Amino acid sequence: MDRVEKSKEKYKKLFGNGVPAVYATDPDFQDILSRFIFGEISHHGNLDDGQRELITLVVLTANQTLPQLKAHVAAALNVGLTPVEIKEAVYQCAPYIGFPKTLNAINEVNEVFKAKNVTLPIESQKTVDEENRFDKGLSVQVEIFGDVITKMRESTPKNQKHMQDYLSSFCFGDFYTRGGLDLKTRELLTLCIISTLGGCESQVKSHVLGNKNVGNGKETLVTAITHCLPYIGFPRTLNALACINEIIPEN
Repeated sequence: MDRVEKSKEKYKKLFGNGVPAVYATDPDFQDILSRFIFGEISHHGNLDDGQRELITLVVLTANQTLPQLKAHVAAALNVGLTPVEIKEAVYQCAPYIGFPKTLNAINEVNEVFKAKNVTLPIESQKTVDEENRFDKGLSVQVEIFGDVITKMRESTPKNQKHMQDYLSSFCFGDFYTRGGLDLKTRELLTLCIISTLGGCESQVKSHVLGNKNVGNGKETLVTAITHCLPYIGFPRTLNALACINEIIPEN
C-alpha cells in the first residue's frame, strides 16, 4: 500500500469519512500534510494508535493548538482510548506548561466529551492525600531516576529546597501517582511534552534516562519523538533526538 492509500485509511480510522476543510482553499498543502502525517509518520515505528493519539494530545496541548486538539480528542475516542486516559494525558501536562494552558486544553476536551455524551466529571484517579503526596511522589521520583534524586536534594541550596519539595509533591505526587495511565506511559508523554516546549534539553536528557529506567527502549523513544515531528517541526525534533543519542548511544 503506498502512502496515499495509507493516509486515506488512517485518516478514516481517526476522523471518519469527513474531508478536511483546508482542501477547499489549500489542497496542495493539505495533500502534503495528510500524506506525511497519516501516510508516513503514523506508520513509522513500534507504537500503536492509542499511544500515538496520547502523544498527539499532549503535544497539541503543549503547543496550545486547540482546534487540532479538539479534533484529536474525538480521534482518540475513535481508536479506543477511554475518557480517563484522555483526561490523564492532558492533566500530565500541567507541571510542564502551567495551569492556564492546561485548563485551556481541558475545556476543549470537555466540549468533545459533552458532544459525545460522556458523563462529567469522570471518575477520580487520585491516589494520594495531603499527608502522603510528598512521600509517594518522592518514591516515584526515585523509582524513575534512582539515587540521583537523593543527591540532588542534598545539594540544593536551603533557599531553593522548596522547589525540590514541590517537584516531589506536586509533579510526581499529585500527577504521576494517579490512575488511568501507567508509569511507562506517563514518562513517555513527559518526554514528548518537554521536547515540544524547546529549550529544555537538560530536562529532556533526564527524562530520556528516566524512560530507559522504567522500560521504554530507544526504539520507542525515537518513534515517539518522530511522531511529534509534524506538530513541533524539525529543530525541536532533532534537538530531542540528539538528547536521546547522547544518553542512549547507538551500539
